[in-house]
Amino acid sequence: MSTATVRPLGLLHVDFEGLYTRHLGRHSQFGINVNHLIALCMLWFGIYSFLTQGARSVGLPWPWLVPVGLAGAYLAVVCLHSPMRVILATATFLALFVASVLAVPATPAWAIPLFLLLIPIGYKIQSWGHKVWTAAADMSDFNRRFPPGRDLNLVLLFYEVPICLNYLVFRRKDWRR
Repeated sequence: MSTATVRPLGLLHVDFEGLYTRHLGRHSQFGINVNHLIALCMLWFGIYSFLTQGARSVGLPWPWLVPVGLAGAYLAVVCLHSPMRVILATATFLALFVASVLAVPATPAWAIPLFLLLIPIGYKIQSWGHKVWTAAADMSDFNRRFPPGRDLNLVLLFYEVPICLNYLVFRRKDWRR
């Protein structure tokens, strides 16, 4: 299929296998996938905890609905274009993740914004991984099919965790050191 006939990338049209193959162009090493998953957990933990603790501090009757609702909405998007095994792995991951957010005891209101510090720290850890694990393929063909920019960043915001889980749980044959 020529790139002229490829549908534009967006949350309503995601080629999971194509996106996964693109991912391997820069993330074919085991270490960088673990690094990215840890960094994404840290980043999302900061956001989810900030919102959950904020809900607790303003006295919402069921603050647990905040992370459960966010995770449910996220999983609904992932379900649109992911293989069933990836959906199940992502659902398991999200259940453990939400449990970890809910396990944090209530914090004083002044400390809640400190959770947001995990966002730049997670981002720095993810960036650092590219300096340690440097194997990369020529991305020219992928950049034509999945042009870098806002649309790709939005899709990866939703699909990077499922892609990493696919790599780590189901694609051992793709592992490199």
